[in-house]
Amino acid sequence: MADIKEKVDVGKTQHNDDGILPSMDNVSTCSSISVDNRKKTSAAVGFGRPASFFNVLFSGFALLSDGYQSGVISFVNLFLKQIYGTGVFDSTMASRLTYSLFVGEIVGQLFFGLVIDRIGRKIGLISTTILVILGAALSAASSGATPTGLLWMMVVTRGLLGVGVGGEFPCSSVSAGEASDTLKPSKRGALFTLVTQFVIDLGYVVAAIVPLILLAIFKDSLEPTWRLCLALGCIPPLSVLYFRLRMADSEQYRSRAIRKRVPYMLIMKRYWFRLFLASSQWFVYDFISYPCSAFSSIILDSVAGNSSLIIVVAWNILLYAFYLPGCVLGASIVDRIGRRKTMSIGFLAQGAIGLILGGVYGPISTNCFPMFVILYGIFMATGEVAGGVTGLNSTEFFPTAVRGTCYSIAAAIGKVGAVVGSLVYAQMQESMGGIRGPFLFGSALAIATSIFVFFGNPEIGPEGLEEEDAAFKVYLEENGFDVTLIGIQTGVITGEKTEKA
Repeated sequence: MADIKEKVDVGKTQHNDDGILPSMDNVSTCSSISVDNRKKTSAAVGFGRPASFFNVLFSGFALLSDGYQSGVISFVNLFLKQIYGTGVFDSTMASRLTYSLFVGEIVGQLFFGLVIDRIGRKIGLISTTILVILGAALSAASSGATPTGLLWMMVVTRGLLGVGVGGEFPCSSVSAGEASDTLKPSKRGALFTLVTQFVIDLGYVVAAIVPLILLAIFKDSLEPTWRLCLALGCIPPLSVLYFRLRMADSEQYRSRAIRKRVPYMLIMKRYWFRLFLASSQWFVYDFISYPCSAFSSIILDSVAGNSSLIIVVAWNILLYAFYLPGCVLGASIVDRIGRRKTMSIGFLAQGAIGLILGGVYGPISTNCFPMFVILYGIFMATGEVAGGVTGLNSTEFFPTAVRGTCYSIAAAIGKVGAVVGSLVYAQMQESMGGIRGPFLFGSALAIATSIFVFFGNPEIGPEGLEEEDAAFKVYLEENGFDVTLIGIQTGVITGEKTEKA
């Protein structure tokens, strides 16, 4: 990468996003010219700040489904266990319901990451929206000749739902990141975090509130409660479907996409280390956070003693509410101190709180249950400071042409971390002295990751997307790739005429 920067620095004539640039003194010059041309092109083709604002909003909002569907299954598992008993709804079946969403998400992330790079951002957004609606509706309508048949239908339909929810990650996040860069590059990190990670976390909070309301309405009638819990997951994607149908692909994608003869070998040669960084850090984040959230109601139920089901659900609302201030804190500092320091601080703080929680788990869970919930919540909140940067890095580390593909790989590996974490959670409980074991192990892993992030991650500035796209084009051209294949527009709009690119 240093060689490429040197090439740009010496003032060699290069291609910008829309055509030929005059000689440049440095990468920042390239970026500023690119920004100017981007603004001209955006105005000419009907893009602008209002359109970008709504692209950010409606790209991110459907991610509420991910947080909601991932969080609500914890409560649905409790209800199904009450209805069918452990003879039918045993721990194996509960795990299948949880993992089916994760497996579907991995498939959806990888598939739709390619779709949005090779076909377009809009088609991915619409397709995933429809899949989430269909999967949520079929999950709520699960039935069978036997209770086991009903549960198996739910496993399958939750997998279908997972494909849509997983596809939302690259589709929504990449689109939101590109639209945020058009709005205000200096605040891109905060905007991205608020419309992606904050929305996902809000989904977890809603996933805790909805069961409480339904339990208050239906009392001991748990079947309509769990069915409505799943069915209400249709609302977020339904609310944005119309707007997504009217959205256009981002201007960055239109001018920088590579749809034919994608040079994947060259891409991996240049970006393999960044892909490793983004993937490994997302793996650690999901390994720690997803089991803690997916099993939170079970953990609280075991710690709270003989509390009623509705009380356990109510405590979960407080627990999940800690996600939101953690995410807001991360958004407030990510553009001020940078991505690298924000993620490092988040992991370090989570590790420190987790060690405290694991160390005092016995006496505090027995004698002061509310304090246990508060420490547990802070543990999850500090994780969100780091978690918001995982998706941001996976968007900013890579050029527009392969942003969806690389993001999807990192996100899919993150979901593998969620699956692995969920699988080993029970084993760690058994071999490490109960619930405190996973907290101690996860905390040590978080601290180690904090150190790795601080010394290993690159820092992406406000003009980082422009600079990386410019350097990427130089890199491709020097390695023999036909750069005229970049972009799907037929020309560059300059003033009143269109010049052929």
